[in-house]
Amino acid sequence: MAGMGEAMDGSWDEQAAPERLRGLPSRMLGRASVHADRLVGEALGGAGARKWHYGVLVALREGGPASQSELSARTGVYRSDMVAVVNELADQGHVERTADPADRRRNVITLTAQGRRHLRRLDRLVDSAQDELLAPLAPDEREQFAALLRTVLDHHAARQAARRTAPPAP
Repeated sequence: MAGMGEAMDGSWDEQAAPERLRGLPSRMLGRASVHADRLVGEALGGAGARKWHYGVLVALREGGPASQSELSARTGVYRSDMVAVVNELADQGHVERTADPADRRRNVITLTAQGRRHLRRLDRLVDSAQDELLAPLAPDEREQFAALLRTVLDHHAARQAARRTAPPAP
């Protein structure tokens, strides 16, 4: 069910929402996330790519060749979805899949030269989407905003990690 001031199609009239809702940081983050998701999705879609494609290509560029399981951990793409993402990227010539010499049951995914060129194009598109998203902020405000978001995300990641490693309650 759509929230107050929100249409079923995801559009909304911000001014129709009560002031208390408009001022909640969690709501503002969610709303900004909707805009960010749309902007990046549209930018990548124009190049025949999706966010998962971009994430995998970036992970391979920054972390080097990896198994599908490792890519899933690096990107947050579910293991069951990673197979389809890698298949799509391999079909387009952006990645290469080879058997792991240490374990033939496992594939190693490697970024190809064509994939690196494609990723440079996608980087420009994503950067442009970031610029559009953060257009009302000055460069120093953008850096501060990103740093504050990183602080919030790191805090919650640490809490989740602590819960995973905590001994079970008696």
